[in-house]
Amino acid sequence: MKSINVFVETGKKKVFMGAVDWPGWSRSGRDEQAALISLKEYGLRYAQILDQAEIVFHGLTDETEFKITERHMGNATTDFGAPSILLDADREPIGEPEYQRLRKIMLSSWLKFDKVVEGAQGRELRTGPRGGGRDLVKMLNHVNEAEQMYLKRLAWKGKKYTVDEMDKTRHAILRAFEVAIHEGLPEKGPRGGAIWKPRYFVRRVVWHILDHTWEIEDRIL
Repeated sequence: MKSINVFVETGKKKVFMGAVDWPGWSRSGRDEQAALISLKEYGLRYAQILDQAEIVFHGLTDETEFKITERHMGNATTDFGAPSILLDADREPIGEPEYQRLRKIMLSSWLKFDKVVEGAQGRELRTGPRGGGRDLVKMLNHVNEAEQMYLKRLAWKGKKYTVDEMDKTRHAILRAFEVAIHEGLPEKGPRGGAIWKPRYFVRRVVWHILDHTWEIEDRIL
């Protein structure tokens, strides 16, 4: 039986469950069972991202076992709607093969996002309880602003780019990640801001871009 290690992050209103070794494959629910069901449902969609990156991932089978290896109490960010707790696994060092794998996953998630955005141009996005409040333009701005913020968590000091320059933001993310792995990170970021572990950084970047990728797909009318 194939086993996939997962973490559980439990807030007061939401529970996140995600694959420890597969950044971006993380879903939430009102309770642990709902989060697990959602995680399974999105497994095949996540596998498509890895196929683009030519990363070996056998997907899900009826016999796939989800093994909970970490449990953490969430916080306000968890309840707001983002997995935010540092995992024990996030503290593990990253060698060159793993660095390349994580880099490919980031690149592939951006590629998928761009394709979905292209397909959504001129289309109406569903709003309301099962939709969302942002239109496509606002979502693009939100994603770009979030990725600019993430850069600070790797102590990256650079120019801020507009939404029309998202490729430059992404280049900066890749460069910041490369420097973090090969040269290390300071204890504190610009103006004393918190520094993220590189594995956690990738997990947040990929989760955020895929969360909005799938949101756009699900909201297209």
